Amino acid sequence: MKKNDAGRQGFLPTKKKNSPKDFAVMIGSILVSLVLITVLILNVPIINFEKRTGDVITNQQVSILKYWKLWQPLVEQEGTLSKVDSADASLLNLKEGLDSDLNDGLDLEQIIEGQYTILFLGMDEDGTRSDVSWILQFDLIAGTMNILQIPRDSYMPDYAAYSTGKFNSIYNSGQESGVTPIQRVVNAIEENFCIYVDCYVKLNCKDIANIVDSIGGIPITLPERIYYEADKILPAGEQVLDGQQSEWFVRFRHGYEEGDIGRVKAQRIFLAAAMEKMLNMTQIELMSAMQKIYKNQWIATDLSLEQISMVADFASERLTMDSVNVFMVPGEGADYYPPGYDYQSVYSIHKNATIDLLNGYFRPYQNEIYPEESAIVELIPEGSYQETSNDDTQENLADIHAGDSNDGKQT
Repeated sequence: MKKNDAGRQGFLPTKKKNSPKDFAVMIGSILVSLVLITVLILNVPIINFEKRTGDVITNQQVSILKYWKLWQPLVEQEGTLSKVDSADASLLNLKEGLDSDLNDGLDLEQIIEGQYTILFLGMDEDGTRSDVSWILQFDLIAGTMNILQIPRDSYMPDYAAYSTGKFNSIYNSGQESGVTPIQRVVNAIEENFCIYVDCYVKLNCKDIANIVDSIGGIPITLPERIYYEADKILPAGEQVLDGQQSEWFVRFRHGYEEGDIGRVKAQRIFLAAAMEKMLNMTQIELMSAMQKIYKNQWIATDLSLEQISMVADFASERLTMDSVNVFMVPGEGADYYPPGYDYQSVYSIHKNATIDLLNGYFRPYQNEIYPEESAIVELIPEGSYQETSNDDTQENLADIHAGDSNDGKQT
């Protein structure tokens, strides 16, 4: 019996031990399967995405990855912009002879292929008036950026509040009804300066301090002492401005000979210093700062996460201080007497000089415009301009950062 039992036991298969190689293959197979399943789930269109373009809402099924790219976490406050049809070449007045396959390499939703235009608004303490208005236009093919500064007091009687006639009132008290405040500002820009805006970034002045502190301050050289208030003084010379000091500097204007125009010119110094700081930051540092900005909602923008990433990558890889130029809308100070209201000090735009500037620097892929195509209204007609006007204000960020800047100069 024992012999037969032993014989039967001899026919039973012996259990083979798995070698380390077999174990590694098994684990690898499981991991690959999990990765493939995850990729499949992330790319299956299972989320209903509501896309807003002005007042038009379209719905589409998108994947989790696509939703993350399209997500606009800071758009709710201002909404999205209504834009012209990018396929309407006649409306865009594109130059003839452009390569029909022109591609700048970035998968951005652009009105005009080859360029990307962002409106930046810096609001006052109440969040109702735009004290800083910059148009940032990237030439994605040339690898350059031109910035147009619009003085807050620019005279726009057909768009601004009747009581002031100033550009900075358009956001809160502009004459156009039935649109969002940010759209009202964009419409005024497009109709006066014939520049199509792709997207916007809006910042309240109180959040300047938070953003600057989030990147560790701004190294800067101030050309002169800034006396903001009795206990808020910035000395001349090299220093690192923290958030609160940065707010003092960009908002200071009463001590400049040219008032607000002096502030506009001085802000270029801050812009150059901030650009230098950001170009020297690592990708990890930039992303960390952006996460803080998004988490705390320090800005309002219709830029998606993907768009911000692409613009940031373009700036860090293609732009240098030498390739960024700053301009101010040409014009001069004037007096405006609105019926039934107190007199106002405004900035009368020089129409022909502005058209020349726009044609020379802000229409790389469009035909030139003529004065009659712009809604600009001059309070002081050509032929009566002052000798000291602001028709030649071009500066390069590298020159500004080096100290060769035409700042406002104090009285």
